[in-house]
Formats: sequence, C-alpha cells, structure tokens
Amino acid sequence: MKFASKKLFLAAASCALALLLAGCPKKPARPDPAATLMGPQGSGTATNLGGMGPTSADLNLDAPGLVDRGDGFDPLGQNRTALEAQTVYFDFDSSAIKASERPKLQEAKKYLDDNPGFRLLLEGHCDWRGTAEYNLGLGDRRANAAKKYLQSIGVPVDRIETLSKGSLEAARNADDAARAKDRRVNLIVVNPTMAAPAPL
Repeated sequence: MKFASKKLFLAAASCALALLLAGCPKKPARPDPAATLMGPQGSGTATNLGGMGPTSADLNLDAPGLVDRGDGFDPLGQNRTALEAQTVYFDFDSSAIKASERPKLQEAKKYLDDNPGFRLLLEGHCDWRGTAEYNLGLGDRRANAAKKYLQSIGVPVDRIETLSKGSLEAARNADDAARAKDRRVNLIVVNPTMAAPAPL
C-alpha cells in the first residue's frame, strides 16, 4: 500500500510540476534597440503621438528617401516655425494657461481655420527641475490644458494631438530666464498628407 501511495504522490507531483512549467512561458527576447525604428534613444515614454507618427527629433532626417518638402514642412510633414511665435509659456510647476497666453492659442485657432487640412501637435515641455517621470506628467498636463482651451474656443478634437517631452530638452542647471523658456507648449503644424510613410 505504501508503494502505491508513493507512486500516486509522484504522479501528482509530476503533473503539478508540468502544469507549473506550462503556465510560465518563456519571456520574449527584447529586441536590440539599434535594430528598431527609433534606435537606442527610443524609450516609448515621450513619443506616443496618438496616430501622428514619430516626430522629426525621433528619426534621422538625413536618411535616404526623406527629402525637404518645402513650405516650412520637414520630411515628416511637420512645420515647427509657422506658429513658433505662439509658443505658450507656463509658471513653475503649473499647467494653468495664463490669461496673457490665451491670445496665442486664439491665433493658432485662426491659423487652423485658414488651413483646414492641417492639424496641430501640442508638445509639452518642462524645465530641468524635478524627476523625469514627474516632468513627463507635467508636460502632458500642459499640452492637455492647451488642447482643452483650443477645444473650448471651437477647434475640433480630431485636429489636435498632444505629446509630452517633459524635461528631455531642458537646459541643465539653467538660470531663471532659460528655465522660463523651457516651461512651454510648442505648437507644431502637421500636414497629414505629407507625413512619412509607416515602416514596413
């Protein structure tokens, strides 16, 4: 009888081990960052554009096949200069749109009204103080505050996208004037018809 119970115990233990091993699939191998479209700098944290594709900073614009399209648009169909004067600035650790900055967003609405085929990418930035994670969140809140204001004055939601760069482009140990310029939302005009084709 002891032999039969040992056999039964070993059979049950073998089944349990087999089930345990079957339930723990091998982790997929992470691809080498150099072999991906974004390269080693692509972290996935600040490049999600909700369908607008990568920014010009994410890709090598000197790569073969990417040509200057003229009219201020880069090879990805983005124009960073058209509304550069309308950059929205923020107070330290704030995402509130100041009354003095609202006319800039009203000008952006007018630009979009005059160019119905274009869309707007709102790129949120922070100064160097704070953790990278906190600053990505604050950049996102700033971009979304600008988006909500634009929606409140009549810009359709499908013509606005947001992106947070956090403090990725901020000057380290900068003085007050430089930090004030880093706390901003850039207004980038996007021509969807010019966007670079998706990789195969």
